[in-house]
Amino acid sequence: LIERAVTKRTKVVMPVHLFGQCTEMERINELAEAHEIAVVEDAAQAIGAKYKGRRAGNLGLIGCFSFYPSKNLGGAGDGGLLTTNDPEIAQSLQDLRSHGARKKYYHDRVGINSRLDSIQAAILRVKLPYLDQWAQARRDNARRYGSMFEERGLARSENIRLPQERADVLHVYNQFVFRARERDDLRRFLAEKGIGTEIYYPLPLHLQPCFSDLGYKAGDFPESERAAREALAIPIYPELGEAAQRRVVDMIAAFYEQRL
Repeated sequence: LIERAVTKRTKVVMPVHLFGQCTEMERINELAEAHEIAVVEDAAQAIGAKYKGRRAGNLGLIGCFSFYPSKNLGGAGDGGLLTTNDPEIAQSLQDLRSHGARKKYYHDRVGINSRLDSIQAAILRVKLPYLDQWAQARRDNARRYGSMFEERGLARSENIRLPQERADVLHVYNQFVFRARERDDLRRFLAEKGIGTEIYYPLPLHLQPCFSDLGYKAGDFPESERAAREALAIPIYPELGEAAQRRVVDMIAAFYEQRL
């Protein structure tokens, strides 16, 4: 559907590597090249992820990463990083991050104050060598979830739709998000059992008040709206143990068993 949305005003396609899995970049890049528009990757949830052997952030003109504390590589506060293989773009981004100045107090363009704090950089440098190890732990936890859901007869039930990992990617599971029937009731039940969950995302972009001037309405993007009704994230952090995962799955199974 991307090509259908391209107009003469389109400057950029921004694919989102949602939850830690790269989207289908080869097709997107081919489409963008045909229309002479740039590809800017939203890799905020996908640091360390791979698409056909290449890392996220190295698949378009620019890659955008987040170091928010909840990310796979998180600082102690806000922070981020942009990547590019284009020297001119790199220089422009460096200029923009410091109020458009290459020389202090001399501004060639209007920019923003978006420098990464030194303390955040120091924390991230300590954590960076562990990134792949932590990603593998998340992948191991995801596989274990899959086996546990299968054991409880949930993996193929009408109540649960587990995340699928494509063969051409390395998924880093920033989140473990599945589709659930009676999602909101399930979430309340898990909260009562002391199990934390999150909804990514409760309201699609086209229905956000800040974009109301664009004129979209409920029903315009039915798959986004369906995902917003059904998606639920359960714990997936690297240190999560097998016993804790077992309890999460057991409680999900218990919720649906009491509905029989």
